[in-house]
Amino acid sequence: MSDKKIGVIGAGAWGTAMAHALASGDNFVEIWAMEQDVVDGINKDHENKRFLAGSKLSNNLRASTDIRAVASDKEFLIFASPSLYLARTILQIVDVPTIANGSTCIGVLTKGFVPSETGPKLILDTMESVLPFSYKKNLVYISGPSHAEEVAMGKLTGLIAASENPKNSIRFRELMKVSGLMVFSSLDVVGVQICAAAKNVVAVVFGCLDAIAEKSESFGDNTESLLLAAGLNEIQTLGFAMGATHAETFTSIAGVGDLDVTCRSKYGRNRRFGHDIINKDILAPYKDLDDLIARISEIGYLPEGAIACKYIRELTQTMDIKLPICNGLYRILNKEIQPLEFLKEILR
Repeated sequence: MSDKKIGVIGAGAWGTAMAHALASGDNFVEIWAMEQDVVDGINKDHENKRFLAGSKLSNNLRASTDIRAVASDKEFLIFASPSLYLARTILQIVDVPTIANGSTCIGVLTKGFVPSETGPKLILDTMESVLPFSYKKNLVYISGPSHAEEVAMGKLTGLIAASENPKNSIRFRELMKVSGLMVFSSLDVVGVQICAAAKNVVAVVFGCLDAIAEKSESFGDNTESLLLAAGLNEIQTLGFAMGATHAETFTSIAGVGDLDVTCRSKYGRNRRFGHDIINKDILAPYKDLDDLIARISEIGYLPEGAIACKYIRELTQTMDIKLPICNGLYRILNKEIQPLEFLKEILR
């Protein structure tokens, strides 16, 4: 067995799938979950029945509800907590000795934006504000077209490891050289983070269109490709406005690759949410977007795009940029416009 000790903070579907992939590469991996049933299922049955049902997990993967134990004495630590809870999660472990002294190399899977008093912040900016100073410009952001279900099955998946510290990017790239993963390095940490967050917004709108197109004489596959391309343009516009450094980020697997799979895959939660808006009237119980976000656990799954669109709306107003699709989802979820009305407006 490899002597690499890895901790994963967050046992949702994506965190569990990554932990399993790394454990299958003969690493010792511990994963933290809040839920005792998740921990018991992973340790006893080698399955995360709550978040990744049906996937048999590696015997090298162990779970715990003790976040400090999972974070302690690890060469690598990977955060997979939802963006809503990321900052408070990190605060529980900042004084763990191997984190306090900066010896643990930290990677991040979390997608989205984090609210702050000065407006929405990127994931790495949020983490750097609470982690010891030694982690500034040394974190590694990991993203790409990577549905957890397929990663857990070992199906070939490409990822980007982005960091302002090239050595740390390479360290994670080497760590993730396991069966089923192909990893590339990038210096464009802003661009990769924007792609990861904003593609979920486009995917919700895509899901709405996909559901409507099933019964429409006006919309079809051609229309969906039109929306996907227009969505990619908006992601790039936002990325450059926020400081992305490489145009090729948006045409890479971090950009168009992740956008395509999120919009089209049967595993996509944001696409599913868009479908449910049309087919199940899932927005009916909520008075507006803030009410939806406050009660989002009632959905039964986490459509990250619903949260991200609120923050993208704030960013577009601050920076005075036009993102019709992203802002259109805000209007839909805020009960200002019906999905079909919006799609006719945007795609006319």
